[in-house]
Amino acid sequence: MAEGNENTIENNAGTEASEKSVKGNRGKTIRNVALVLVLLILSGCLLYLTDLLLRPKYMGEVTEGALTAEYYKAYGDHDVLFVGDCEVYENFSTVQLWREFGLNSFIRGGAQQLVWQSYYLLEDALRYETPDVVVFNVLSLMYNEPQNEAYNRMALDGMRWSRTKWNAIKASMCDGESMVEYIFPILRYHSRWNELTSDDFKYWFKKDIISFNGYYLRTEIMPAGEMPPPRALGDPNFGDKAMEYLDKMTELCKEKGIHLVLIKSPSLYPHWYDEWDENMKKYAEEHGILYINMLEIAESEIGIDYSLDTYDAGLHMNVTGAEKCSSYLGKILVEKYGLISHKDDAKMAEYWAEVEERYDAAKAGKTE
Repeated sequence: MAEGNENTIENNAGTEASEKSVKGNRGKTIRNVALVLVLLILSGCLLYLTDLLLRPKYMGEVTEGALTAEYYKAYGDHDVLFVGDCEVYENFSTVQLWREFGLNSFIRGGAQQLVWQSYYLLEDALRYETPDVVVFNVLSLMYNEPQNEAYNRMALDGMRWSRTKWNAIKASMCDGESMVEYIFPILRYHSRWNELTSDDFKYWFKKDIISFNGYYLRTEIMPAGEMPPPRALGDPNFGDKAMEYLDKMTELCKEKGIHLVLIKSPSLYPHWYDEWDENMKKYAEEHGILYINMLEIAESEIGIDYSLDTYDAGLHMNVTGAEKCSSYLGKILVEKYGLISHKDDAKMAEYWAEVEERYDAAKAGKTE
């Protein structure tokens, strides 16, 4: 019996030792896994912070690249949504549309914004709201192929990720660009270490609001001069890709019950050919949409004075020109589509009061 008890005790002791060993190994494994997870999380955080630091901030001289992301900070559903290139974000004052008509509007515009980029920015906006009117500036139809990576980045980097952004990038990439560098911007901007300035650190986590619901205000005055003679126009028709995306925009607006308005802003350059204008008139008539060539009535009906209302010799409007364009277009939109004032909406009025305060300060030159 003694020997049996001894064997039992030895077996129990061995079992306990084995269990302790298993528990010890399991505990060690858990600690190792936890350590790896912590290291991965820390590495991910460091990579993310580095990525934010190295991305262009668009807070210095070239601020247009900050416009796209500002849409997501705007208040309320919009009566009017503009899409297009610099001929919308510099030529129309959203503040004037609010002050005169009580309209809540936003301009989803960007430098050399191509027609497919305007389409996808509109599609992106419709994930959040359905405006009554969409205004598209037609000058970008002159481009049928991707043009420049820098402009692509300014238009697309600020978009929130979605299938829409993926498709916008695919449609916009120039030769040499890759989708993975849009997904992981640090792969594109890793070499900016030696270009970093104090602004990169100042705006590392938060950027200033540089527009007024998408309007880019300029106060300078530079009278229009003589423009370069227009080049001979070959094929008067716009390219297949450009027209494909105009068709997509037209169909999207029709599907959502949105009034699409096509405009040609009153900018003197690049040249807007008569043949292009006729094509737009025909397109608008065929699709039952409004087209306004503001260039041909700029002085006679809108009241543009090209010696006072432009900041860069006739290429774009300054704030006085933008206010005139907005007053003219706003009156048409209100009368034709029955848009109503929201000035009796307390929260909307409070939001616009803050925008107006910044706007008036900028007009008076009191901003930093």
